Amino acid sequence: MSQARAWSVALVGIEGTMVEVEAAISSGLPRTTMVGLPDAALYEARDRCRAAMASGGFGWPSDPVTINLSPATLPKAGSHYDLAIAAAVAAAGRKFDPQALEGLALFGELGLDGRVRAVRGLLPALLTASGQGFTRVVVPVAQVREASLVAGLSIAGAADLSDLFDVLTGGPGATQVPCVEEPAAPHPLLDLADVAGQAEARWALEVAAAGRHHLYLHGPPGVGKTLLAERLPGLLPDLEVGEALEVSAVHSLAGVNLDGGLIERPPYSDPHHSASVASLVGGGARIAAPGAVSRAHRGVLFLDEAPEFSPRAMEALRVPLESGRIVLARAVATATYPASFQLVLAANPCPCGMAGTPGGNCRCPPMVVRRYASRVSGPILDRIDIHQELRPMRAAFLERRYEPGESSQVVAERVRAARERQRKRLEPIGWRTNGEVPGPALRKRLSLPEGSELLDVAVARGRLSARGVDKVLRLAWTIADLSGAGRPSREHLHTALAMRRGENGTEAA
Repeated sequence: MSQARAWSVALVGIEGTMVEVEAAISSGLPRTTMVGLPDAALYEARDRCRAAMASGGFGWPSDPVTINLSPATLPKAGSHYDLAIAAAVAAAGRKFDPQALEGLALFGELGLDGRVRAVRGLLPALLTASGQGFTRVVVPVAQVREASLVAGLSIAGAADLSDLFDVLTGGPGATQVPCVEEPAAPHPLLDLADVAGQAEARWALEVAAAGRHHLYLHGPPGVGKTLLAERLPGLLPDLEVGEALEVSAVHSLAGVNLDGGLIERPPYSDPHHSASVASLVGGGARIAAPGAVSRAHRGVLFLDEAPEFSPRAMEALRVPLESGRIVLARAVATATYPASFQLVLAANPCPCGMAGTPGGNCRCPPMVVRRYASRVSGPILDRIDIHQELRPMRAAFLERRYEPGESSQVVAERVRAARERQRKRLEPIGWRTNGEVPGPALRKRLSLPEGSELLDVAVARGRLSARGVDKVLRLAWTIADLSGAGRPSREHLHTALAMRRGENGTEAA
């Protein structure tokens, strides 16, 4: 019996584990057996690899072949093991020295003609391999740019099985130098100057961006709710290197092409209101894939027409809003994905959208209006920092409709300055923005603002929950940061309380 081994990576959530792909060739009737908890796509790899090696002229052993994926108790999914399986079988068949596979990790899906196709999750898999001491990798040639995002790796790109065997035998493919493409041109950001009027809503958006606060926009159709939400990412600062790696790893798992390099801008995810629970928070039969909340990690999750989402989908946001991560338990594995997103909800006041508007002519019965509003539950609304009502423009606005407001560039500079103040103040306690500071740290390590008795009155009247008190304090600190104050004043606290309770109605001029 002859044996050989190669290495790849199993991903459960965003965490990876090195997998030893063992191949053993014995004597007997031809058959190929695969063990080690493979899923359906991986179990079919034996047929893909056999056909690919036959097409490339390398042949497949005519004796029994056993392929083991170790650790055997860890579930494996995906087609990225194909290259490691083909290499291990070829090494067991003595087509090259098995020592060539030591310290080498292999990733790629094989076509029946021997071509090597791109795979999902390459970036987190390479980060795992690098962290485990592997310095050499073979990846699909189409993903060389993505692989180059991980420092310290010697990368060979394989277009087909011939390239792989060149790498393993010291042929021409071993000297292949990855071509570094020019980064793709960034998509132009939407400008806040496009939003006409709605001065208070623009201010609420600026506060939300500065402190990383959740935002609820409600008002009749056509007042600019979606317009504002789409421009929030343009106010946020670029991601730091560690954040960019984390975000890019999640998007790599979701199948996003990273040829343009790391994702350096905060992502924006806006699922349709018909989205299922699995598509929103993540799901899958064996090992759950990332959902919209994870794709919005370090960025913005916008739920337009929030009352139209299914109640189960909305309620699934409760835990990630508090913890910043989503844990998806399945029978064979539990996947954990980061989900620290900034939530923006938009809603109409009723199904027709005209309830409560002057001359709106709403024909919805009162019970229908109440039922529609209750589709966004109290626990979800209690987790939202800023409640902002938008109202239709008044006729006086038409007189100066061509006067643009401040651009995103101007507002983003104020946001950047406020974030820098927060960073300096919060760095000693391990946080970066006001919206992320836990309640105990907020109350014990930061001085309470003046006028705190306003909060006592609101709590006593049942208009503010204990969580709401922390939300108001965070908002007050953000407003103080935007104004350049050293600590919140009574006026800042009063403004924060009004924004939290949605009492700062928008009077469009």
